[in-house]
Amino acid sequence: MVSTMTGTVTGISANGSARAARLENSDLELLDSYSQTVTAVAEQVSASVVKIDVQAAPARPTQPGARSGPAETSGSGSGFVVTPDGYVLTNSHVVSGAQRIHVIFQDGQRVPGQVVGDDPDTDIALVRIDAPHLVALAFANSSTLRVGQLAIAVGNPYGFDCTVTAGVVSALGRSLRTKTGRLVDDVIQTDAALNPGNSGGPLVDSRGQVIGVNTAMIMPAQGICFAIAANTASFVMSKLIREGRIRRSYLGVAGQTVPLHRRVVRFHGLPTESGVFVVSVEADSPAARAGALAGDLIVAYDGKPLAGIDDLHRMLTEDRAGVGAPMTIIRNLEKQTLQVEPTLRK
Repeated sequence: MVSTMTGTVTGISANGSARAARLENSDLELLDSYSQTVTAVAEQVSASVVKIDVQAAPARPTQPGARSGPAETSGSGSGFVVTPDGYVLTNSHVVSGAQRIHVIFQDGQRVPGQVVGDDPDTDIALVRIDAPHLVALAFANSSTLRVGQLAIAVGNPYGFDCTVTAGVVSALGRSLRTKTGRLVDDVIQTDAALNPGNSGGPLVDSRGQVIGVNTAMIMPAQGICFAIAANTASFVMSKLIREGRIRRSYLGVAGQTVPLHRRVVRFHGLPTESGVFVVSVEADSPAARAGALAGDLIVAYDGKPLAGIDDLHRMLTEDRAGVGAPMTIIRNLEKQTLQVEPTLRK
């Protein structure tokens, strides 16, 4: 009897050890797969990521008789190739005020660059270079992003060339106020580590496609970093390539993309399950004059449904200025229509 019990206990112990070994092997396979994905993406993307060195004119004295600063100031950021013929995308704040720009590749190649155009409203800028054998990165559809998916950042923090960090998409639809006071909407939050110098570099997915343009971090915090969504960056880039600037009509609302409650969608028969949540309304703006309030949900503009802030940005083109249009909102669960007349942003 004792012998039988001992044999049973031994069998259980053996089975438990085998199960633990299988679990350990499974975990190791997952870690290996994760490591291989990050490694492969880094190898795929790195040749297209550049360091951007900027020399800018000194700030003018604010008071008569005050001394000016150094002859010129310098700084650096990151960027990435978006077309084979020499367009490089970066942040507006990286190249703002630049007198001279040099773009440095991973292999040490250094070429001069010229700002084609920039858009402080989205913190996106485009630089043109003349260099051979450029490999452009492709944009993903950022509207399909999900919280928790893999996010890999590549850039040049503190001048350390081609640094790779990995994390996840922490949140979507954030709003971020830049140092100039402008509010950037529909921002991706990630815990992929960013540091000064990462600005303008790509945030990519597991396929090496760009899901965002790294733009900022909260300095006292760890793991709270932000990137401009790829759909926004792609739209702005195409306008800058064609026209060198973006002129927009202006409503005067700060908003972000949010999901709508299913009951609200069904009750009002809305064609989309998301809309634009109005965070704030500027005083004496077209939206304020139309009666818009913070807390409103904008679900349509000029008869066209809005799935988010990107849709509204795309509709507020230069030719919309001075043209009145109905704006459909949900306020206190009731659908209302406001008549708004955008003006041209100066």
